[in-house]
Amino acid sequence: MASIAVACVLLAVGAVAVAISVAGDVEVAAPDPVSEPEPGSPTEPEPAPTTDDDADLDPIDDVPDTEPPDDASVADDENDATPEPRGRLVVHHVGDVSLDPGYLPTLGTLGYDAVWDGIRDTFAEGDLVLANLECAPTRGGVPQDKQFVFRCELDALPAMREAGVDVVSLANNHSGDYGIPAMVEGVDNVEEAGIIAVGVGANETEAYAPRVVEVAGWRIAILGFGGVVPEPSWTARGDLPGQATGYDPARMAEAVAAARDDADLVIATVHWGAEGALEPRPEDIVKAEAMIAAGADVVFGHHAHRLQPLEEVDGAPVFWNLGNFVWPRLSQAGATTAVAEWIIDPDGTVTACLLPAEIDQRGVPAPTGEPRECL
Repeated sequence: MASIAVACVLLAVGAVAVAISVAGDVEVAAPDPVSEPEPGSPTEPEPAPTTDDDADLDPIDDVPDTEPPDDASVADDENDATPEPRGRLVVHHVGDVSLDPGYLPTLGTLGYDAVWDGIRDTFAEGDLVLANLECAPTRGGVPQDKQFVFRCELDALPAMREAGVDVVSLANNHSGDYGIPAMVEGVDNVEEAGIIAVGVGANETEAYAPRVVEVAGWRIAILGFGGVVPEPSWTARGDLPGQATGYDPARMAEAVAAARDDADLVIATVHWGAEGALEPRPEDIVKAEAMIAAGADVVFGHHAHRLQPLEEVDGAPVFWNLGNFVWPRLSQAGATTAVAEWIIDPDGTVTACLLPAEIDQRGVPAPTGEPRECL
């Protein structure tokens, strides 16, 4: 994996960067499960409550005070700084990941590492690996009145990081399964494992702030949006905690445009779509168009529990829905998945592909060896 530098960018107050080593080569700066019954599909707009629908169909050290340098020495240092030349960038993104042993028994029977054994080599080929974490990463909170309530096993998070996952989106309809305070706590729990979390914050500014990573000479802003919330209270507003909306194209575009000001590239990862559908919804096409017009370079989708097409929208690749990934095998359709691969060469040439994969009877994903599907 390439070295990654990350800064959490608070758009309302400017960019703040803090460098701390978190894991390996990453540096962070500022039995077959039983099939569950089908819940209903979410509906638009956001203010209307939606049903739960994810059962697959079928410490910083003190720094001593020092004399500040004079202006001339600062200028000399700045002039001497040489940006890292841009290299070839390979980004991988996978779909829904459940780390709830009650839902995925493999976590308890085989161990937390085993669910990643089939995909390690593929992840190792990427410079940046993202996933949708479809469970609440917390040991506290109160279970919500939902049909399906998933809690991430915190001890499984380091195994996910060791397998190569760098970033997860928490903007989905299960990160709040144990309440909003637990959802926000989940950000810290994920990041204590060395993984960057996007899409959730203690207030609206934090929720919509991108995480900025530097990889292979590229400065990349990553945004997460949640478009399948069970109730409006899950969405961050003003000083209220929650996740960034995935319902409002204008608000999503606004966040993308602000992120673009501090990055070479912008990645949007969105929880959207109708569960079980094999094609995107018209309203999600509108959202993709708005984000791309605002400066998004690629869009990755998840939630439908089905693999949907890779298409180009206004010159940018959109992976409409990446399906399940670390998930129980409940049907052949639900077990059919892929790794999204987005490559940018130093000259800006873009390649986008789906690398076919399948979930086995244990809930372990692995490549199938079939030819990749590319734009």
